[in-house]
Amino acid sequence: MNDLDQLESESISILREAYTAFSRLGMLWSLGKDSNVMVWLAKKAFFGHIPFPLIHVDTGNKFPEMYEFRDRYAVEWGAELIIGGCPPLEDMDPDLPPATRRAARKTKGLKELLEREKFDGICAGIRRDEEGTRAKERVFSPRNLDAGWDVRDQPPELWGLYNTDFPPGTHVRVHPILHWSEIDIWRYVERENIPVVDLYFAKDGKRYRSLGDQDITHPVASEAATVAEIITELEQTSIAERSGRAMDNEEEDSFERLRAEGYM
Repeated sequence: MNDLDQLESESISILREAYTAFSRLGMLWSLGKDSNVMVWLAKKAFFGHIPFPLIHVDTGNKFPEMYEFRDRYAVEWGAELIIGGCPPLEDMDPDLPPATRRAARKTKGLKELLEREKFDGICAGIRRDEEGTRAKERVFSPRNLDAGWDVRDQPPELWGLYNTDFPPGTHVRVHPILHWSEIDIWRYVERENIPVVDLYFAKDGKRYRSLGDQDITHPVASEAATVAEIITELEQTSIAERSGRAMDNEEEDSFERLRAEGYM
């Protein structure tokens, strides 16, 4: 097995274990490269069928290309799609920095959806290398009754052994690609020919490395217009993946505050 085979095998095992462990499992679909890889892995894990809903927590402020992608591939992949809305910005904590306050709408929207749909497990496409706070996560990460996350109180996960035995009523986030890197994602996209939103490919010397809301996500300088060129670029760059995310350039603890309150 090569490196991608090993990554794929571990993620498929995590997805199958999660499907067995939880009575109501869902998968967050942000429409970005990571969540598209996660959906692809689910299709492989369950022989072409996705046996749980895909969940898009929609702020109403995504790029048009992202909505077009969602509507097309939800049908092509035969997925059950649940779309949840988000509360208005005025309802968010005014003490948060501006971009973090906008991102907090997704946290609240996800909490409302979880309460309504009664999911006890949710798969999320985060990676440890993406952001410092996410590096502290577990593969099976329990949340409290308010979907909050306590970074100081997490179950041990040693030698690839995952704890899925949680008290009744516990909500658990499952992270099937936590062990992947950004370049792993793109190498897998290339190998599997996985569709992605074309905003990732350079136009007029700029492209998006990370996709979010239009008003808090910015492109980076790049000439990489194909998957192969993106891989070559990543082999040479030292610029952070989320450098185009406004929230990541605000107060140092902004992201961790959101994660503690239930952010994706």
